[in-house]
Amino acid sequence: MKFDQFPLDQAAGTIIAHTWRGAGRVLKKGHLLTEDDLRVMAAAGQSRITAARLDPEDLHEDQVARRVAAPLQGAGLALTQAFTGRCNIIAQSDGLLVLDRHAIERANAVDESITVATLPPFARVKVRQMVATVKVIPFAVPTPRVAEVVHLLAQGRPLRIAPFAPKRVNALFTTLPGYKESLLLKSEQVLRARLHAMGAALTNVVHAAHERQAVGEALAGLGGDDCDLLIIGGASAIMDRRDVIPGAITALGGAIERFGMPVDPGNLLLLARLGATPVIAMPGCARSIKENGFDWVLARLMADLPITSQDIGAMGVGGLLEETLTRPQPRSSAVIPDEARPDQDAGQDAGQDMGQDMGQDAGQDAGRRPRIAAIVLAAGQSRRMGPENKLLLPLEGTPMVRTVVGEVLGARVSQVVVVTGHQAPAVGQALDGLAVRIVPNQAFDKGMSTSLRCGLEALPAGVDGAVICLGDMPYVAADHIDRLIAAYEEAGERSIHVASFAGRRGNPVLWDSWFFDELKRLEGDKGGRLLLRQYADSVHEIVMDDGGVLTDIDRPEDLKGPEVPLGDS
Repeated sequence: MKFDQFPLDQAAGTIIAHTWRGAGRVLKKGHLLTEDDLRVMAAAGQSRITAARLDPEDLHEDQVARRVAAPLQGAGLALTQAFTGRCNIIAQSDGLLVLDRHAIERANAVDESITVATLPPFARVKVRQMVATVKVIPFAVPTPRVAEVVHLLAQGRPLRIAPFAPKRVNALFTTLPGYKESLLLKSEQVLRARLHAMGAALTNVVHAAHERQAVGEALAGLGGDDCDLLIIGGASAIMDRRDVIPGAITALGGAIERFGMPVDPGNLLLLARLGATPVIAMPGCARSIKENGFDWVLARLMADLPITSQDIGAMGVGGLLEETLTRPQPRSSAVIPDEARPDQDAGQDAGQDMGQDMGQDAGQDAGRRPRIAAIVLAAGQSRRMGPENKLLLPLEGTPMVRTVVGEVLGARVSQVVVVTGHQAPAVGQALDGLAVRIVPNQAFDKGMSTSLRCGLEALPAGVDGAVICLGDMPYVAADHIDRLIAAYEEAGERSIHVASFAGRRGNPVLWDSWFFDELKRLEGDKGGRLLLRQYADSVHEIVMDDGGVLTDIDRPEDLKGPEVPLGDS
């Protein structure tokens, strides 16, 4: 491939390297230049253009991406269409990602032009989630290099999904004198939620005194052919292999396979076996919904993946789980500083002042990543859904608005503002415990523009841009938002980035802060569509891999979800 500046009379059939704007036309990078394009450019005063010309042995970036992705399509995976040198690998079921790390590393070592990126091994994924992506850096790669990468990947099974299998799960919760009934109930509810998310349910739950004989008798009645997994929640932490719970297991002829794991939180997990039935004694942190070591072990068993003491021992690298501000009892006794609290005005102001003192505003520090906030509009009256507030409808057991906000929180945003209006107390209650700032819009019946204004006015100074999300679009994923942010980081200030699919624009939309004042001046229920037309040259359409960015929930039938188009198999 020849990459150079070409005179226009020699540029026909080359691939333009950078987006060109002029004479009312936009030619985006990667476009194959035609004679007509060159005439327009010449008329606009252009004489040379930076472009790439492919050699006979070169493969176009989309062909490369598709060929490299093909051997990555293991069980439970689908490929998207290749576009701009990228082909994504999508999960077709809930489960765990199983991968051959060495195969991926060998493929990535062949040529810097061809890259394969994946989620971590044994990452828990949902249906339609992207688990890996092939990205080709230049516009073309020589065929022999492509063939070498494909050969390495085709040697084994580099990627597959181990789907969660329906399991019959029994549970034992032990009690001590004075142990609150509410703690038992909470522990059971949290466990049921964990299992439900993996397609399973508790079939039998019993309580027993936290004594070796009582635990043994209860376990003996819970095991058998009608049980695939036994889970024990102890009223007191296990401190030794001879403690109450492991002692009861061994007294029944069971075997302790592992006590303790190098994952924090989750250190005091116990893995055992009674006959053919695996047994997990949960660490105390499993009473919380926060991710901990118990989740890692449980997920493998639910996906029918064997797990040994050596497997658990290997979890230490990456086993220090990130502390979250919503965790009720941080491991450190130090007070969390105000600037670290995203849901408090004082913290936002403190962080803002600190950034300004260091010269880290948008104009001074070009090296830092932009600060992108998110605004979720959740004030609508959902008239087309009927008498119910669609934002509160359960989606796989979770209120729709909580699902939406949960995905937004999982994206690379600096803070999340949720604007409420219709049935604001109920919507706010559905978001209880999430690290968001809730802003009520008293004029929500005057149209979407009023909610947009409320959200923008709630943002602290110094934000570089904002992603506007809709509370009735539960299939917009964190990855969609992250791709908008990545595109914004490349394009820079005064740019607008719109999620699109199958040739149609959807949501979310990321607006540079330069447009905030104009957005605040909008009226009625039209959102920012007028500005998208007015500033068409600043708009970048970011093509997504599924229709989640087009799917809003207006009627019950919309809850079936978007479709993911698959490429040629």
